[in-house]
Amino acid sequence: MHVAAADREGAFAGFGLPGAPGSEVFWAAVGAPSSVPAEGGGWVTLFLWRGSSPVTVEFESWSEPVALRRWKDTDCWYAEVRMPARLRVTYRFVTGDASHADPFNPAGVGADRSIVATPDAPEQPHWPVIGADAVLPVPRTRIRWASERLGGRRTVRVHPAGGGGPVVLLLDGDDWLYLHPAVTAFDAAVAAGEVPPVTLVFLPAKDRAAEFTCRPELWEAVRDELLPLVAESGVTADLERLVVAGQSLGGLSALYAALEFPGLVSRVACQSGSFWWTPDALRAADPLGGSVGGVIAERLRAGVDLSGLRVAFDVGEHEDRMLPHCEVTEGLVERAGATVRVSRSASGHDRAGWRHALLRDVGWVLGS
Repeated sequence: MHVAAADREGAFAGFGLPGAPGSEVFWAAVGAPSSVPAEGGGWVTLFLWRGSSPVTVEFESWSEPVALRRWKDTDCWYAEVRMPARLRVTYRFVTGDASHADPFNPAGVGADRSIVATPDAPEQPHWPVIGADAVLPVPRTRIRWASERLGGRRTVRVHPAGGGGPVVLLLDGDDWLYLHPAVTAFDAAVAAGEVPPVTLVFLPAKDRAAEFTCRPELWEAVRDELLPLVAESGVTADLERLVVAGQSLGGLSALYAALEFPGLVSRVACQSGSFWWTPDALRAADPLGGSVGGVIAERLRAGVDLSGLRVAFDVGEHEDRMLPHCEVTEGLVERAGATVRVSRSASGHDRAGWRHALLRDVGWVLGS
């Protein structure tokens, strides 16, 4: 993964950086990680850190961590990382016990992560570039939900994009509120006519492994407790056309809801659904090594009529072990009569790669 730089003063000139590594001229020119074509295909991407202590770059669900090397006795630490074609990935620098966003990269994710994309990765329209220290806009309308079925209290935010419309329930809602600017992105997509006006409901998870693993309690609570509160919130919300958008275990839960609660959920935007899941999978040494498609595939093979379902599936093209589970599930859902759209994103198992699919697929399941 790590490519060695030549031991010379202009070692990084090929990446557009002048001067000797570690010099003021050099640091003044440093920006986000830059990529150059690699021999045999793909890219070599240069990561830089300025400091005095050893540092490692860690990637979200894509590769093993890579230790940076120090340039001679300077404050310049570097790693030249081989990357495949079409990759967008979240990363962070780790020094000691501390995690840091890339101070040279304007594309931040929360306080301690950044996003990098290879030059051939597709654009993500409507998602603004935000710094790691940015404070994202939070919807004014909030619902204090004390659920009898789920237990505990949680704050659910509601945002009427374009004035409001069909409810889009965003699982893992706090990630889309505080790490990725979904409010801004949906507003822009609605204004561009790519998504119809919608009412976004940001549902935070308290225990993902408990709430998102094919249990009815979450969806009974959404139906009987949360949606009535949304209806009473004063925000325009069409509950007859409920879209559930989920990623990973959230994608599993979204499709489970469509199977078991068809009167509630008829439109699903699913990114990288965890269709490997079985009741024993999370305790297994290799959770993805069990039956292909997990319990969802088993349920689909038993027979179900999904002719009223509209579902968009997306998974990262670099998620090699996820792809078989997703592919068998996609085929079974379509054979059960659902209207299905299948796509692949230029990413691994990473919310940075799911962002474009989220907007596009919500628009598609609503017929836009």
